[in-house]
Amino acid sequence: MKRPPPLSSAVPADALEEYLTNLTRRRFFGTLAGTFGAGMGSLALAQLVGARPAAAVPSNPTPQEILSNLPHFAPKAKRVIYMHMEGAPSQLDLFDHKPGLTDRYNADLPDTIRNGQRITGMTSGQARFPVAPTIFRFDRHENNEGGLMLSELLPHTGSIAKEICVIRSMHTQAINHEPGITFFQTGTEQPGRPSFGSWMSYGLGSANSNLPSFVVLITQGIGNMQALSARFWGSGFLPSEHQGCRLRAGKDSVLYLRDPDGVSRDDRRRMLDLVGQLNEEEFQTTLDPEIRARIAQFEMAYRMQMSVPELTDLSQEKPQTLEMYGPDVRTAGSFAANCLLARRLAERGVRFIQLYMRGWDQHGNLPSELRAQCGAVDQPQAALVKDLKRLGLLDETLVLWAGEFGRTVYSQGQLTRENYGRDHHPRCFSIWMAGGGVKPGISYGKTDDFSYNIVENPVEVHDLHATMMHLMGVDHHKLTYRAQGRDFRLTDVKGSVIRSIVA
Repeated sequence: MKRPPPLSSAVPADALEEYLTNLTRRRFFGTLAGTFGAGMGSLALAQLVGARPAAAVPSNPTPQEILSNLPHFAPKAKRVIYMHMEGAPSQLDLFDHKPGLTDRYNADLPDTIRNGQRITGMTSGQARFPVAPTIFRFDRHENNEGGLMLSELLPHTGSIAKEICVIRSMHTQAINHEPGITFFQTGTEQPGRPSFGSWMSYGLGSANSNLPSFVVLITQGIGNMQALSARFWGSGFLPSEHQGCRLRAGKDSVLYLRDPDGVSRDDRRRMLDLVGQLNEEEFQTTLDPEIRARIAQFEMAYRMQMSVPELTDLSQEKPQTLEMYGPDVRTAGSFAANCLLARRLAERGVRFIQLYMRGWDQHGNLPSELRAQCGAVDQPQAALVKDLKRLGLLDETLVLWAGEFGRTVYSQGQLTRENYGRDHHPRCFSIWMAGGGVKPGISYGKTDDFSYNIVENPVEVHDLHATMMHLMGVDHHKLTYRAQGRDFRLTDVKGSVIRSIVA
C-alpha cells in the first residue's frame, strides 16, 4: 500500500498542517482503490461508517452554481472603500451632539440610563460614573435635511455633509477590541472566518486581472494602539487567493515581489511555468484546491510586478489633487497617502479596498489625542469622497467609515474641565457612509440624551453587512460557502437590509 512519507517529530506545525491538508477525501479513496479496488474499498468504507446510498443524500448547490447567479440583481455599487478607525472613535465628541450634557457635568450617570448594562473591567471598579460632556464645539453643516451637526474637529468632513449618510444608531455585542474588530470584519466574534473583503472577492471577483480584488492599507495613528491581526483580512475557509493583499509603505509595497538581482523577467516567467506545471501535476494527484490557489497567486504576483509600481507612483497626480489630500499625502503610509491610493485602486477596478487607521483607543487624555487623530484623517477622507465624485466614481463606489464600537458618556478615571477619557461602549455609536446607492445628506437613527441607548432605528453589524451586500447586487442569504458540514455566510443567520438609507 502506497503511503505518504512519514513525519519526523521535528516537522514544524505549518508543515504538519499542509501535510494533513493533502490527505483529502479523494486521495483517501484513491489510496483504498489502489489496494483493494475502487468498488471493494468504497463498499468496505460504507459498511464501516454506515454511509447511506448516494441517492439518499440531499443535493446542495456547488460553489460554481452559487457563483454563476451573481450578482443576484443589478448592483448600485461596483466596489467598496472601507475605512476602519481601529480603537473606536468617540461618537459624543464627533457625531452625536448632546448639548444638554453641559448642565450635567460631573453628575453621576443615572442608574435608569445604564440599567445594569455590562461594562468593562477597566471602569467596573470605579466608585462613580461622572458624566463628561464634550469640550468641543459642534458646527452645523448644510445637508439634505437642513443641517448636520459635526464636531469642530471635522471641518473638512463637514464640507461633504451633502454626500454622507450618518448612522447614529449602530450597536454591537462585542465590548472589547479584538472581538469587536473581528465582528465588524467577519460577521462573527469567533476568529478564523472569512473577512468581508474576502466574501466580496469570492462572490464578485475583480475587474482588474493585474491587481488583487482585495487590498489592505494600514496607517499608524497617534495614541494607544490595538493589535492589528492579519486574520482581519484573511480568507478563512474560502480559497486563499481571496485573502486581502497588504500594500506596505516604502520601497517594497508587497514583500518579495521584486526579482532578485540577476534574475530577468524572462527567467521569472520560465520558473513560474515550470512550478505551475509541477503544481498542476500535484493537483491531479491530490485534488487539493489550495494548489490551484497557489498557482493563481504566483501568476498574480507576476502581473503585480508591473502594475504595483505604477499604482504607487503618486508623481503622476496633479499638484492640485495632492494639495486636496493635505500636507501628509507625500508621506508613505500616512492616512492621506492611503486615501489617495484607495482612489487609484478604485479607478483600476479593485473590488474591496480596506484602510485601517490605528490609535483611536482613548481611555485617557482624550482631547489631545482626538485632536491629533482627526487632524490626520479629516482632510484626506473628505478629499477621497470629493475626488471620487470629481472622477464620476462616487455613484459606483460604496464608502464606509466606522470603528468597532463607541465610547461612554462617563469619564474613565479622573475628570476635569479640559481632560477626560472614555471607556468602550457597544450600546450605540456613529458611523457614516457615502456613494454607491446610499441616500446622500441624511442622518439615520437616534440615541437618548446621554448617547447611551438607542431610541430610534437600531442598526446591528449584520444589518450593515446585509445592506452593503445588497448595494453590491448580492442577496446576503444566497452567498454561502459549505465548510465543516454546514453552509456559512457573512451575516450568519441574521441581518436585514436597511431600506431607509438605500437611494
